[in-house]
Amino acid sequence: MLRLHLVRKMSTSISYPQEFVNFLNKAHSPYHTVQCIREHLQSKGFKELSERDSWNGKVKKCGKYFVTRNNSSIIGFVIGGKWTPGNPIAITGAHTDSPSLRIKPISKRSSEGYAQIGVECYGGGSWHTWFDSDLALAGRVMVKDDVKGQIVSKLVDINKPLLKIPTLAIHLDRNVNVKFEFNKETQLLPIAGLSLNGNNSKSKNQQHEDDKLKELDEFSSITSIVERHNKELLDLIVKELDLESVHKIEDFELILYDHKAACLGGLNEEFVFSGRLDNLTSCFTSMHGITNAADNNIESEQGIRLMACFDHEEIGSSSAQGADSNFLPNIMERLTTLKGDDSDVSDPLSKSLILESSAKSFFLSSDVAHAIHPNYAGKYESKHKPLIGKGPVIKINANQRYMTNSPGIVLLKQVADKSKIPLQLFVVANDSSCGSTIGPILASKTGIRTIDIGNPILSMHSIRETGGSDDIEYQIKLFEEFFETYSSIEDKVIV
Repeated sequence: MLRLHLVRKMSTSISYPQEFVNFLNKAHSPYHTVQCIREHLQSKGFKELSERDSWNGKVKKCGKYFVTRNNSSIIGFVIGGKWTPGNPIAITGAHTDSPSLRIKPISKRSSEGYAQIGVECYGGGSWHTWFDSDLALAGRVMVKDDVKGQIVSKLVDINKPLLKIPTLAIHLDRNVNVKFEFNKETQLLPIAGLSLNGNNSKSKNQQHEDDKLKELDEFSSITSIVERHNKELLDLIVKELDLESVHKIEDFELILYDHKAACLGGLNEEFVFSGRLDNLTSCFTSMHGITNAADNNIESEQGIRLMACFDHEEIGSSSAQGADSNFLPNIMERLTTLKGDDSDVSDPLSKSLILESSAKSFFLSSDVAHAIHPNYAGKYESKHKPLIGKGPVIKINANQRYMTNSPGIVLLKQVADKSKIPLQLFVVANDSSCGSTIGPILASKTGIRTIDIGNPILSMHSIRETGGSDDIEYQIKLFEEFFETYSSIEDKVIV
């Protein structure tokens, strides 16, 4: 207990574990995660840029900036006072998405007197953990703005216990404790309430809304929102967003999440209990790492300090805003054409120096790692058993599912030694499959030296995971040191 208190006194100004819990309780969807990061960066003096605009003359040395894509991916960066195109870029990478259930485009269901919501599985979740949990909804809604003549995106978080996927009583399935099996299409279906009209016929209110929509627009290429979704669900969205009526809603992307709040737990609050630790852990730590380092020795910094959080890692990253997109390469290309002074407007570079910068840069791909499970120790490689509370884990795989190699380990060790952060090593057992990360994707796309690391957690991909509260500050301090010192040590490890 004394050790825990001493570790937590490393930073007396901020209680990072509690801050992380607060962050988790706001970031219920990738859109909310990016909004939380945006607000934090803005509070630290970062200015927002747009991919739609030219950045010539807008990006200055010692300046702090960020840019988003799809409102579900974000890149923040700080320009060194001695930046020159072709110099190194210190990069951390994480992802904003987690395995979840998402509402289908046509979600209205009713059966046996219950109103139900059709959902689609997103990513490789441990779906059995979603049964019997109180489920809430968060995401974004596309809303018609008649004054501006635009369709605008609005965040919505209906933080109420709205849905439930009930298990079958053990009396009706005596083998459930031997083997729990279910059909993801027909039995992973939440109930949302009692259906007063158990069949699919329309209520008077539903018919009224449909008639109103037809009056507003004689032709609609897609079935009306009221026909596709439960009317009571739409009413909740209208109330949450303070809209005039349902007909203002054009479409939405809503994600189910565990209504039970994230919290600190354990006898000495050594744990964080929450969903989405994979990978909001690294989003939070990289966010604090870059803002903590943003003003430290920035005048003498020769490179750029950059954090990136991508959407869609859990489904392969192949999207316009995933790590397999052109988001990071495009931002790097923009930055390596800019000198960071007024001459960028009158005398811009004729080409980017992205190839030179890429060869000198380093990418810390940060996801989460598998902590040793005391009840299943035989599932782990006997000499590689990461412990919660013992610091970030370097993830290694000979088959390149992780990008770690010896030069990367040596370089990160220098950073960790300076900041006195303990590191652990992990390889998966030969008789187990190995996951992967954004590391291999971006390493192969950019040629940047890469290492895969992450904080250890239990129950990865469950609706409720377990991480270590001390590890949060360990990783923040590691990232902070990485941002501050990388450009001065990048040429010390020769390959």
